[in-house]
Amino acid sequence: MATEIDKWKREFLEYMEIERGASLKTVANYDRYLTRFFAFGKISSPKGITEDAVREFRLALNRAPGVKVRGQAQSTLKKNTQNYHLIGLRRFLKYLMKRGVTSLSPDRIELAKVGARHLDLMSDAELTRLLKAPDGSGLKDLRDRALLELFFSTGLRLSELCSLNRDLDMSKDEFSIRGKGEKVRVVFLSQMSKSAIKAYLTKRVDMDEPLFMQVSRNKTGGGRLTPRSIERIVKQYATKAGISRKVTPHILRHSFATDLLSNGADIRSVQMMLGHANIATTQVYTHVTDKQLKEVHKKFHSKR
Repeated sequence: MATEIDKWKREFLEYMEIERGASLKTVANYDRYLTRFFAFGKISSPKGITEDAVREFRLALNRAPGVKVRGQAQSTLKKNTQNYHLIGLRRFLKYLMKRGVTSLSPDRIELAKVGARHLDLMSDAELTRLLKAPDGSGLKDLRDRALLELFFSTGLRLSELCSLNRDLDMSKDEFSIRGKGEKVRVVFLSQMSKSAIKAYLTKRVDMDEPLFMQVSRNKTGGGRLTPRSIERIVKQYATKAGISRKVTPHILRHSFATDLLSNGADIRSVQMMLGHANIATTQVYTHVTDKQLKEVHKKFHSKR
């Protein structure tokens, strides 16, 4: 039997999807986090969300076993994972406040402190080897070279790259992409990526809409590449390039950002190109600018 809290949760999820433009995956995650909290606290109405209920839930999250990695469970849930639950709850409470519903103030929920994020980046030499790894002239090699060059040129998210269609205007150095929260931003094409895409499209003989498609026996027709397929492609060429560390599409996005910063781009511009809603997300890359500051200090300070 549906309770009052179930009604408000359903309306909140619909609000996030329709009015806030959240992705279906984000909506599903919020649904899971809230359902877990309501079940744990036996909460049936907004008034049942109290500081005590939240504190007990946080203790349970902190003591819960983590997911299995290579067959072995982590000791506890990661702090980031715990925070995702709290962020979902805080969003829900903000929605209730907006609707004039009495409940716990969202300001009463403080996120757990997490350690500084470590980026496992490729070196310049590794990146160069990766981009050159698809070295054949067949359709698959041309597709994969275009895919890797486009990743590094634009800093696109994996889902954004998967969504691209072949009608990109190659006469321009830029195109618009609809990212998280249905926000549109402009990304830019390097000459290398434009050349790689043109070579790939010239080789294709089909008229299908997707830019990156499955290839079988040097022919397309297997449908649009999935995120999992692209992850496998990146991993395959990382191995071929002799890169021992884990390489993912997201690491290429990191490489895009750090390349810009290390060559003098300001962090606000990088934020816009990555499509980050909050500059705090972009500031994970400031280790690059920190290194530059060290060089400036070394070069100009204390010349006595």
